[in-house]
Amino acid sequence: MFIDTAKINIKAGNGGNGSVSFHREKYVAAGGPDGGDGGRGGNVVFVADSNLSTLMDFRYKRKYAAQNGEDGRAARCSGKNAPDLIIRVPRGTLVRDAQSGLVIADISGDEPVVVARGGRGGWGNVHFATPTRQIPKFAKPGGKGEELEVRLELKLIADVGLVGFPNVGKSTIISVISAAKPKIANYHFTTLSPVLGVVRVGPEASFVAADIPGLIEGAADGVGLGHDFLRHVDRCRLLLHVVDVSGSEGRDPKDDFEKINTELANFSQELSARPQIVLGNKCDIASPEQIAEFRAFIEEKGLVFLPVSAATRQGLDKLPGVVYERLQQLPPVTVYEPEYVRPDPALKDPRAFEIARADDGAWDIDAPWLENILEGSDVSDYESLQYFQRQLMDSGVIDRLVEMGVQENDTIRIGEFEFDYVF
Repeated sequence: MFIDTAKINIKAGNGGNGSVSFHREKYVAAGGPDGGDGGRGGNVVFVADSNLSTLMDFRYKRKYAAQNGEDGRAARCSGKNAPDLIIRVPRGTLVRDAQSGLVIADISGDEPVVVARGGRGGWGNVHFATPTRQIPKFAKPGGKGEELEVRLELKLIADVGLVGFPNVGKSTIISVISAAKPKIANYHFTTLSPVLGVVRVGPEASFVAADIPGLIEGAADGVGLGHDFLRHVDRCRLLLHVVDVSGSEGRDPKDDFEKINTELANFSQELSARPQIVLGNKCDIASPEQIAEFRAFIEEKGLVFLPVSAATRQGLDKLPGVVYERLQQLPPVTVYEPEYVRPDPALKDPRAFEIARADDGAWDIDAPWLENILEGSDVSDYESLQYFQRQLMDSGVIDRLVEMGVQENDTIRIGEFEFDYVF
């Protein structure tokens, strides 16, 4: 089954927590702090795999989570960094932010791309020792890993895209000029998914062609199959516009040509401006007058017209050479630049906080950095509590509470932690 879109949730690993530990050794009565740091959480990394051609695997598994970093240990031993989670996708897959639709990464090259970063490891208590605080009983917890909901969108990487109405002979043409073996039959929508074929022109000279199925009038608006597969011609540098010049389907070839170009323009103005070579197929059953009239119509538009016959191979032997020469004059395959900008923690006040009075009379303080301090502190320990109170004072939390009218013994709530306010 050909699946070219999928929505998944990815979660990088959290960093390991720093350790609270003190040196213990024979004949050493009071060793100093020696808690190690936590390990880094695993990244979520996307890698292009040329052996994959569909996003079908992501239809059944929607959540991907990297491992958390290992917590720090005693004797200044740092926790192990977690391995990265490798997600393999077909070459040409776009990773978009599911909310905004902005491109996070284009998985087209050979380099791995980090899409979600793992959290940093927390500091052990050895980092908090000072001449006046010699037995710190608190450490820093690990940072949270990034979590994103992303939309995967496969855009096939092909140099040339064959477009045209159903049953005009696109599949037969690609089967003749390449090694591709698509299903060929005399009915509409025989081809239900894009077909890639490598066309060899000579030693070390080749290009990739894609048969794009299902274009009919209204395709850009969701009619037929075109709405699903128009995205696959986005990267094509050159379009081979196949038209039934004989009118064997009872349609006017000029009208067919205009309608397909209209659908391309409705989908993307940039795509409609892509260079084209027009192939007048089924010329073996067309009259000379039909071919001459259609040739004049196409050449008036400044386009190249080639009469061909997929059934008799007329004109197809020289087609690869003509296409290859034209490709040498065109820019390389499009690679999408990232548009999504990650929130920069440096642009945000690291000690920002908000205070609100809850319905139950408690003072709610929204400050993730304070929660991190509390998570790594032993509030029953005097020095730990003293360190936490100093953070409250230095950050301005106490001053703000006083301004808002806090009273003695009022409940202060920070995340899951509650304590009474004391002057």
